Amino acid sequence: MSVPTGTHQAGEPATDTARVSPPASPDPNTANAPNADAPGRSNGGERGRRSRSALLGALYAIPVPVLLVLLWDRGVAGAWLLPFGIQMEYLPAPYDVARRLVDLAFGGVIDDTYSGTLWEHLWASTRRVLQGFALAAAVAVPLGVVMGRSRTAFRLLEPTINLIRPIPVTAWAPLSLLIIGFGDQSTIFLVFLASVFAILLNTIAGVREVPERLVEAAAMLGTRPARTLYKVVLPAAVPSIIGGLRIALGLAWVILVVGETVGISTGLGALITQAREQSRTDLIVAVMIVIGLAGFLADRLLMLLVRLIAGRRPLIN
Repeated sequence: MSVPTGTHQAGEPATDTARVSPPASPDPNTANAPNADAPGRSNGGERGRRSRSALLGALYAIPVPVLLVLLWDRGVAGAWLLPFGIQMEYLPAPYDVARRLVDLAFGGVIDDTYSGTLWEHLWASTRRVLQGFALAAAVAVPLGVVMGRSRTAFRLLEPTINLIRPIPVTAWAPLSLLIIGFGDQSTIFLVFLASVFAILLNTIAGVREVPERLVEAAAMLGTRPARTLYKVVLPAAVPSIIGGLRIALGLAWVILVVGETVGISTGLGALITQAREQSRTDLIVAVMIVIGLAGFLADRLLMLLVRLIAGRRPLIN
C-alpha cells in the first residue's frame, strides 16, 4: 500500500518529506534601484533650491532700482532741491541717460564722437583694475599671513603700515604723476594702493582668529612651521581674506576714476573727464552706471571663482 506524501508509518521516525523552498534572495539590481537614484534626486533638489533662491534674490533686487529711477524722473521733472544743495533740474532725465548708454555701447542713436566706444574704454579700465588688484593681492595675502603669525613681524611693520594707510589715494595721484609719469603705470599704482590695505588688514585678522589647536595638531603630525602657514593657517583664514578681496575690488573701481583723469585718453575715468569738460551730464551719469555695473559683475565673478576653487569645502557662505 502506498503511503501518501507527507505521512509516516508506525515505528519510523517522523520525517517531513515536503520541502520548503528557501526565501528568494532579493535581486541586487532591483533592491538597490531606489538608492541608486537617490544622489540624482538629491542633486536635482539642490539645484532646484539654488535656482529658486537665485530667482527670489533677483525679485528682491528689482524694486529698489525701479523706485530710484521713478524718483529720479519725478525729481528732474519737478526741479526738486535735495539736501547738500543738489538741484535735480540740472540732472539729465533717465530717458536721456538710457539713450546715451545704448549709443555708447552700440552707436546709431546720437552719432557723435563717443558712439560705440564703450567697449574700448571698458576694456582699458578693466585691465588696469585687474593688474593693480592682482598685484595688491599677491603682496597683501602672504604679508598678512606672516604678520598674523609672527609677533616680531607685526611689531616691525604695523606702525609703518598704519602711518601710510590714512593717506588718501587722491594725495598720491599728483606725486605718482611726477615720479612715475603719465600712462597706465601710475593708474595701476593708485589702484594697488587703494586695494592693498583692505586685503592686508583682513588677512591679518583672519590669521589671528585661526584656532591654535589646528596649528598644534599640525605640529603633532610632524608638519613643519613654514608648511603649516599655507597648509593649515591660510585655508582657515580664507573667509576673512575673501572679505578683504571683495572690499579691495570695490575700492579699485572707485579709485580708477582718479587715476584716469590725467594723462590718459582711454578709460572710463578719462571718458568722465572729457564729458565734464564738455558739460555732458548724460554721458557722465551713463559712465557712472557702467562703472557700477562693472564693479557689481566683478564682485560676482570673484565669488564664483572662489566657489569653483573651493568646491564643496565650507570656506564661504
